[in-house]
Amino acid sequence: MSKKEIIKGFRLAATLMELHQENPFKIRGYQNAIAALERAEIADDDLTAASLIASGLTDNMAGKALSLLRSGTFQELEELKAKTPPGVIEMLSIKGLGAKKVQAIWQELGITTLYELAEACQAGKIATLKGFGEKTQARILEQIAFLQSNQGKILYAEAETLAAHLLKAVQEKVAPLKAELTGQVARCWEVIDCLQVTAAVSNVELAFENWVHNNPLVETDLVACSPFVWRGWLLDPHNAHRLIAAQIHWTSLENFPVVTLKNTASPLHLSALGFLELIKKQTAFESVESIYQALGVPFVPAELREGSFEVLLAKQQSLPTLVTWNDLKGTLHNHSTYSDGKDSLRQMAQAAHLMGLQYFGIADHSVSAYYANGLTIEQIKQQHREIDQLNRELAPFRILKGIEADILADGSLDYPEEILATFDYVVASVHSGLKMDISKATQRLIKAIENPYTTILGHPTGRLLLRREGYPIDYEAVISACAAHQVAIEINANPWRLDLDWRWVRRAIEAGCLLCINPDAHETEGLYHMRYGLLMARKGGAESRHILNAFSLEQLQDWLSRRKRIGQKG
Repeated sequence: MSKKEIIKGFRLAATLMELHQENPFKIRGYQNAIAALERAEIADDDLTAASLIASGLTDNMAGKALSLLRSGTFQELEELKAKTPPGVIEMLSIKGLGAKKVQAIWQELGITTLYELAEACQAGKIATLKGFGEKTQARILEQIAFLQSNQGKILYAEAETLAAHLLKAVQEKVAPLKAELTGQVARCWEVIDCLQVTAAVSNVELAFENWVHNNPLVETDLVACSPFVWRGWLLDPHNAHRLIAAQIHWTSLENFPVVTLKNTASPLHLSALGFLELIKKQTAFESVESIYQALGVPFVPAELREGSFEVLLAKQQSLPTLVTWNDLKGTLHNHSTYSDGKDSLRQMAQAAHLMGLQYFGIADHSVSAYYANGLTIEQIKQQHREIDQLNRELAPFRILKGIEADILADGSLDYPEEILATFDYVVASVHSGLKMDISKATQRLIKAIENPYTTILGHPTGRLLLRREGYPIDYEAVISACAAHQVAIEINANPWRLDLDWRWVRRAIEAGCLLCINPDAHETEGLYHMRYGLLMARKGGAESRHILNAFSLEQLQDWLSRRKRIGQKG
């Protein structure tokens, strides 16, 4: 349980209290606690009664926070949930439906499930409610379809932790001869709907029995199980109300390499390389590497085994040398307390320095992002003065002057040219007006790309995984425009974004685009999110030469200088 999870629990309690029209004073108490926690500089392992009270929580709220830490809930939250139909709580996750609107749907129409809500939308009943209308009704239907399509799925960032927990549990309960994470987690999918472990055991029946019995962490789906596969659900140790689909594939030590490869590659990858024909002739191999050797191709890393470009490259003996964490020399999209970040510019830069990076780029929000305290021209000047001072202190480490400029509805950026010219680089991103058709969205991005001051296209589709679909774009047109105007494309490494989608990374590379793996960090811990973007770059076959922030400081400064001169001339 983390500070973020405490905030999430308090936020749900406040929303449910608003839904039930409870005392506004009590609701404000939760809101004040949330604000105090968001401001507090307190590590997750330092969450104690004393530290919570010192952060601004009352004794009562600190007690509830500690209850959340211990059990994932607290008494008042459970009481609120008990008098709220589960489907009504689900409605609160629909974007645009706050407590007041959900209350109207529940109380005025008697709707208590998402199914009933969808039916009411299709019958036109929701549009008749005060404050709704046809557009809101249509958006609710879209959101329900999106939520249902993502039911049971979790982000990779959550899944890898839970998968490690599953692997450890298998090792402790079964003591296998060998065991590895396989399936979607091994291939680093951005969204996971099933955790998977492959385990070599000497006695499958005994292993199955040891796993199922006296194991409070799992629920078994007896109907779906087979002699060599356990299927069921893993209890999330951090959320007692959530079960994650899981599988364990039992095999012998002799067959372990073959079964492991089967479970860490797509069927298309295996069939295209002749794997199925090979195992008809030979079933015993020392390792997965030896199977690829027998197939006559170099070893293919697990994250590449999708059955796309990697098959031809493997057959041509020309697989890429994938970019690694050690290749990354800096980060260029980050925020500070100047806009909506939680840590100061100095703290963010020093954290990047301690990570061993050569440079740190600050790209706080621009003036149009009023909701994120976007920087005025005077604040930009103030920040640049602080950067100059910090650069004198931290040399040879370098802080670069950037901005995340909003792409306005017409595709223009929200500062005059003389201000844009003062930055070392500009990340251009869309944050508002997300309801666009493919033509409008594409033209909006292309106009921003054509701006001579745009250096990096930020999170190209604006998607939030499992929360919000991205606006549709013509990927080919956007990638071609970036290549033509020497604009790098961001792989936004925030676990909720991972945008550019890895499925388009290879096409961007082939078009001659540079990619930039950025954490979009709003606090020092967020800098490590670069790892998730790195995995997406690797899935697209990116090498270090394809990544802008794998350039050394000297190389980057030279590229930025040339890019600015060419852009301003062109």
